[in-house]
Amino acid sequence: MKVLKFGGTSVGTANSIKRVQEIIAHEAKEDRVIVVVSAMTQVTNKLLAASELAANGDESYKEITKEIENKHFDAIRELVAIDQQSGVIANIKVLLNQLEDILNGVFLVRELSPKTSDYVVSFGESLSSIILSKSIGAELVDSKSLIRTNTQHGGAAVLHETTYENIKDFFQSNDANVFVAPGFVASTEEGITSTLGRGGSDFSAALYAAGSDAAELQIWTDVSGMYTADPRKVKSAFPVKYASYKEAMELSHFGAKVIYPPTILPVYKKGIPLKIKNTFAPEDQGTLITASADEGMPIKGISSIDKIALASLSGSGMIGIPGISARLFGALSRAKVNVILITQASSEHSISFAISPEDINLAVEAVKEEFVFEIQTGKINSPRVETGLSVIALVGEKMSGQVNVSGKMFNTLGSNGVNMRAIAQGSSERNISAVIEEKDVKKALNVLHENHFEGSNKVLNLFVVGVGNVGGTLVDQIKQQQKVLQKNSNIVVRVTGLANSKKMLLNSEGIDLNGWQDQVESSSVIFHKDELIEQIAELNLRNSVFVDCTANYEIASVYKKALENNINVVTANKIACSSDYELYQELKAICLKNNVKFLYETNVGAGLPVIGTINDLVHSGDRIQKIEATVSGSLNFIFNTYDGNNTFHDVVSQAKSEGYTEPDPRIDLSGVDVKRKILILIREAGIKMEFDDIEVKDILPKACFEVDSVEDFFNLLKNDEPTFQEMVGNAQSEGRKLRVIAKYEDGKATVELQAVDSTHPFYNLQGTDNTVALYTDRYVSQPMVIQGAGAGAGVTAAGVFADIVRIANY
Repeated sequence: MKVLKFGGTSVGTANSIKRVQEIIAHEAKEDRVIVVVSAMTQVTNKLLAASELAANGDESYKEITKEIENKHFDAIRELVAIDQQSGVIANIKVLLNQLEDILNGVFLVRELSPKTSDYVVSFGESLSSIILSKSIGAELVDSKSLIRTNTQHGGAAVLHETTYENIKDFFQSNDANVFVAPGFVASTEEGITSTLGRGGSDFSAALYAAGSDAAELQIWTDVSGMYTADPRKVKSAFPVKYASYKEAMELSHFGAKVIYPPTILPVYKKGIPLKIKNTFAPEDQGTLITASADEGMPIKGISSIDKIALASLSGSGMIGIPGISARLFGALSRAKVNVILITQASSEHSISFAISPEDINLAVEAVKEEFVFEIQTGKINSPRVETGLSVIALVGEKMSGQVNVSGKMFNTLGSNGVNMRAIAQGSSERNISAVIEEKDVKKALNVLHENHFEGSNKVLNLFVVGVGNVGGTLVDQIKQQQKVLQKNSNIVVRVTGLANSKKMLLNSEGIDLNGWQDQVESSSVIFHKDELIEQIAELNLRNSVFVDCTANYEIASVYKKALENNINVVTANKIACSSDYELYQELKAICLKNNVKFLYETNVGAGLPVIGTINDLVHSGDRIQKIEATVSGSLNFIFNTYDGNNTFHDVVSQAKSEGYTEPDPRIDLSGVDVKRKILILIREAGIKMEFDDIEVKDILPKACFEVDSVEDFFNLLKNDEPTFQEMVGNAQSEGRKLRVIAKYEDGKATVELQAVDSTHPFYNLQGTDNTVALYTDRYVSQPMVIQGAGAGAGVTAAGVFADIVRIANY
């Protein structure tokens, strides 16, 4: 014997019922089959709505009953042979007439008791079971005559021994091959209709399986098994092939709605395999639940319960006093308050418990009544309740003894700004639960799934500010590499925000990077730096990264706010790291506190690994004694290109047109940019220094920087050409080359234009190359030298991109 249960979506329409017929026919070839069915889609909800309207004296309940009638008559015409339709319609009409009579009575007396409500909602499964049984020629089973319950209407408790005996006797005495039984419905020992609660059709099927000692219970639904997480919230979730009864019970308790929690216990006790299959994709493997199913996965699923309240009882009068917990939960039990989660501090000073928000008043009054004396005398505080919370849970048999599962969970949540209000883990280590704010649930589920399941994609949500030369190149590089990163590294780089100096574009699902420029220009949203950070925080996306491709002071000023909101920051902008040392340290401290990343490798040397190398040296115990660097690609280009055979004016103009300098080249030629870069390197070496501590010796005559406009500056370069000719001629006459060198040694730092000879490491620099020479305790006579292209949109964007990918790999 096999038991097959089909849910509301499986019997929701005539077309879906045809699929059910095919599945039943296939299974019936191998064994006898009991088919348990739910009501057709939305019928139970319509029955509840009609009864509520009738109880309120609203005659529109009749419109709903007419809808229910039409739905079932349409299914009969589609599914039942023409010569049998009139008989089936007559049977359905008898039931519908009974329903109308009951609802009319409710309407007249304006009262809906739990007993009457049970009777009304039982019609849904009764109607669907008649249609299915007649359409496939199966024997109809009256579940009310077999499944017995107590008199607790609305969610009655099953009388298992009586129920199993009735089921066993019925099927032993009946030799039919296929049976159809309505789920959800039962009756008391007096024969009064009762129900098993919402989701009770699963439970009915489990009772039939246990009572008949079935070989297998199959739950047919609209998903291909029990997923690693709710696929509506976690797109990368996938079906679990195998799970144990205990894992399934934990997951179903914590919101895995694919199976009703009480369903598992009857088959667990009998050792009956339970399979979850997809009616609409029957070829999919589904999930097989047995006593000791194992895929080698320490975690089988991540689940959640939304809309919970967290109540806490605390006070010094609880410490060391026996019986406090017994009294607390005894009082809650007597008030019929269901407790979802319990956690207690080892100090015994407080106990917290999660409940449904609907039970808050009941729970608070019950606790106050139980501890009235202690509260009045100040030994125990009045219970405190927090709302707007959810429970998330990691579930898996193999978590027991697995090192760092909880640590990884807490670290992952913390780095994404998810605050845990309470934590609970049973001694079996099968479940780790945490209470978090409801607004954080989707983000929490996704980051936990990314970090605990092999093959899961890690999604980065980027908000790119500054989409000009470097930023625009970065977006194009991302577009080119998105598929490669996902395929080879399971990293999904999703651009969810783009902004230029005037407008911004946001899309939490990701911006289509085809024609992204036009989308930004056509956006009606005005860009404001503070509002952008607020909107990123409100979107609350996992692994959010603020990417700054500007050189703007104002943009750099929002880094602190971003990091405080657990938004990672990647920047090519040197302003923040070269401003006040106090701010530099504060940003670093926020990163440590909130476990977020602030990466700025491209601040010095574009895509060259300069900052990372210094960090590695310092972290490994080395000390930087001296730094020499040519770290301006624009200045290197200018002094490599200018040889006296051309004009200084033309070389600077060329550097500007090719994007090597700022729009105002005076910024580069003043040495300020180099000054910022050497300052950053000095600070990364662990040395405290301020911007004003660095001496910049004039690279050009002072008069060049005293004119008002860029045009005037270029005119002055023409006039000063003899000065530049003399400068380069003197160097060439001594076999030297001009280099703007930043230097740190013995606590002092300078930036100056020097003429270096052929023995100097910087003599052979080409084009825009940057070179950094690091003299350390380990690299004494021969420095560690890092050299390569240090300017240009392509290499700078690539360096920013590399920092973004690093965040995914942390």
